[in-house]
Amino acid sequence: MTKTSSSKLQRYQRIRTLAMSAGMVLGMAAAAFGPQLAHAATKTGGKKTIAEKFAALPEATAEQLQAAERVLIGRYECEFGKRVSVDRNDKNKGYFNLKLGNQSWVMKPVLSSTGAIRLEDIKGAALLIQILTKSMLMDVKAGHRMVDGCVHEVQRAAEIELAKQPARPALFEPPAGAQ
Repeated sequence: MTKTSSSKLQRYQRIRTLAMSAGMVLGMAAAAFGPQLAHAATKTGGKKTIAEKFAALPEATAEQLQAAERVLIGRYECEFGKRVSVDRNDKNKGYFNLKLGNQSWVMKPVLSSTGAIRLEDIKGAALLIQILTKSMLMDVKAGHRMVDGCVHEVQRAAEIELAKQPARPALFEPPAGAQ
């Protein structure tokens, strides 16, 4: 093969690779944004009330109502001076409204097998995990913590109470004086 035909082949392969890459990126963008753009393009018959914009939530199950009794309502003080607030959803029994800054979610409580309370966003974007002494808010889609070290007044009291208890020896350590 000559040098010029070899360089033409390499150029052709580069152009083909770039074209295929661009096509894949455009395809992914169309798949990601197409539904929103199509929805935005539909005409509405007038202004809708806030109640009409949101679909009705399914009625809370018995397990959900049981978990809802253990959710700590009110303000949580979090790391870096952030605050989370959890309030009952007035229109839907067994659901909660969670706010962090200017973000808000409608949450469904779930009791986990470990005893922790999980407040799961009904749209699957956020998750608040509430344990005995702290809570954390996760971004489920991105897979990282949004804020950690969130403490409700009940959790703060539990932490103080735990600190008052004398330290117990570890389960697998021999008793003092034994060899």
